[in-house]
Amino acid sequence: MKVAVIADVHSNIQALEAVLDHIRSEKADLVVCAGDIVGYGANPNECCAMAREVCGFSVAGNHDVASLTGDSSGMNPYAAAAIFWTHHTLTDGSKELLSSLKRSGRLNLGGVSVALYHGSPGDMNEYVYEDDVDEKLLEDSGAAVTILGHTHIPYVRQLPSGLVLNPGSVGQPRDGDPRASLGLLRLPSRECDIVRVEYPVARASEAITAAGLPSMLAQRLSIGR
Repeated sequence: MKVAVIADVHSNIQALEAVLDHIRSEKADLVVCAGDIVGYGANPNECCAMAREVCGFSVAGNHDVASLTGDSSGMNPYAAAAIFWTHHTLTDGSKELLSSLKRSGRLNLGGVSVALYHGSPGDMNEYVYEDDVDEKLLEDSGAAVTILGHTHIPYVRQLPSGLVLNPGSVGQPRDGDPRASLGLLRLPSRECDIVRVEYPVARASEAITAAGLPSMLAQRLSIGR
């Protein structure tokens, strides 16, 4: 079984379309999303509609929750401005989708237990980088494969008791590579490849600027930071 793993789309429809084209070419059996469909970018409703169509399972991210409530407490000014804009831009259909997302998920795929979280098993807002991954995290998730998002930095970490992966960000990579990022997970072998996909970054940046969102959110796309 081939599972396409995405996260942190962040309202970047140009990146999401390119990633989904690649997923179709790979003939993936399932697409799962580790949260943050919206936030930062200029096309939240288009991304929600596409996620509804193609994602077999998704969990909520912190920007999904904040965009619904309008509460950007604890976020930097750029993120907070995007939350305010997104909150007032979401359609009823997008709100319905985001409201339906739970904060964690558990699936049985190819006979393998898979857990999904946005941040960590205990906290949606916790950043779990590759060096933070340990057996305690796997114990907390209780799954053979644990999928995380939130950091926008991809990794695959195999430990004795299981696999932990972060597919990186579709819509706003932060590892210095501006290409969209996703994971291709093979089950039951529990192998995963991180894949990078080119997309029209300039068009995504122009859409952010045209929407009146902070210019920094447009500029950062070209440097992957």
